[in-house]
Amino acid sequence: MSETLQMIFKTEEGRNTTISVADPEPELGLEEVEPVMDSIIARNIFDTAAGEITGKVRAQVVSRTVDMLGEF
Repeated sequence: MSETLQMIFKTEEGRNTTISVADPEPELGLEEVEPVMDSIIARNIFDTAAGEITGKVRAQVVSRTVDMLGEF
């Protein structure tokens, strides 16, 4: 099973944009993620097609399981 941390932000145009991090630490919690999201907004270091990142929407860890049927 693979996991991905998704940090979802609001942009200037009112659209959502996602920054994903593969394989986050298992004990990672909101108390560690929220300051990182605040820093991303404050430093304005990411450029998106929908303008600057202006706010936080949510943070989530997505788990994915792949059942291999066959490889060719």
